[in-house]
Amino acid sequence: MKTIIDTIPGYRVYEYLVVLNPHKELWEKIMKVKEEFAEEYKSDHARWGRPHVTLVNFVQYGMMEDRIINRLNAVAMAQYPFKIELKDFGSFPSHTIYINVTTKIPVQELTKTIRAEAQRLMKLNDDNKPHFILEPHLTVARKLQPWQYEKGWLEYSNKNFTGRFIADGMLLLKRPVGEMKYQIVKRFEFQNLPVVTKQGELFA
Repeated sequence: MKTIIDTIPGYRVYEYLVVLNPHKELWEKIMKVKEEFAEEYKSDHARWGRPHVTLVNFVQYGMMEDRIINRLNAVAMAQYPFKIELKDFGSFPSHTIYINVTTKIPVQELTKTIRAEAQRLMKLNDDNKPHFILEPHLTVARKLQPWQYEKGWLEYSNKNFTGRFIADGMLLLKRPVGEMKYQIVKRFEFQNLPVVTKQGELFA
């Protein structure tokens, strides 16, 4: 993400993520994979990053948070829970190795709904627009150096992994820009309720 410019003095800017979280047992299984990678290939990013499927990341003023929460709550109320299947490993050459999400369509549909409903609220300025992840994946390690990626991918392209979890809610996470650790702002339960309000009417 670009360096933040032209922010309003005196207002805190945060980096936000909207994510789907695996259940505890699977979370621990994925952390083990990440820690093994971190150990073998000296990758701190593998050790720091917590297991989740990211739907969107964005930077925004803290004062916008309540409006974003209201909008995400409306999306979650209408969303049905769905199954996420994880299988084996993939990569974004030459910097990221991840676990494949094989059930992409429901994740992509949810991401597109968030984009339709909340994109405007998530845009800080023209240099800092929200980034919607339409290729769902679960990161093992990112920001790899070329040698880490090449040696790591040689090994992990031949490894197996399977896992599944029910996505029955999504989390909004945030951290002050420039800091490492995210904190949970709110969990939004998927309620599969009939929402008759048209886009934009809820908070026009």
